[in-house]
Amino acid sequence: MFALNDVCIRTVIKSELLSYYSSDHDTLVMEELGVRHGSARVDIAVINKALQAIEIKSDCDNLDRLPHQIRVYGSVFDRITLVVGSRHVDRATEMIPNWWGIRLAEMSQSDQVHISTIREPQDNPTQEILAVTKLLWRAEALSLLEELDAADGFYSKPRAVIYACLVKAADSEWLRERIRQQLRSRTNWRSDVQQKSCDG
Repeated sequence: MFALNDVCIRTVIKSELLSYYSSDHDTLVMEELGVRHGSARVDIAVINKALQAIEIKSDCDNLDRLPHQIRVYGSVFDRITLVVGSRHVDRATEMIPNWWGIRLAEMSQSDQVHISTIREPQDNPTQEILAVTKLLWRAEALSLLEELDAADGFYSKPRAVIYACLVKAADSEWLRERIRQQLRSRTNWRSDVQQKSCDG
């Protein structure tokens, strides 16, 4: 029996998600979503009425990057789930916040990847609206400012200034919803981002 690696686990998780959301026209499942301008890339993101992150730590991985990922993902996503191999499950459970979900990935006796749920994810109490806004590209943020009639004087400003203005001008719930809509409708992602719109 070999140690489970990231590819094995990722394939099963992505297949599970695409099947679960197959009839949901408003859900986008994608791999390697960059957050905080590339400060980290979450293994799988699910974007619908919430921003959901799934991070994989297989038995072939280490947990060196997990503290950084905890901070970055915790500022952006509504809910987060860690999928972890048995080698790291105890230590990883001690490291992550108690609102993160935990799923255990193991190889069954029939050499199939089996993933069980240890803890369901809860709503994130540490999300920062400015960090969420940074998921937008500069032009997208300007477009939202235009919707609010607040774009005058900001077309030549750096993106950091535009983000800060958008956060100040917009209702936070409206802004979260519009950001999710923008991500789902975006058609020109980086070529290395793998995505799947769950439109049947």
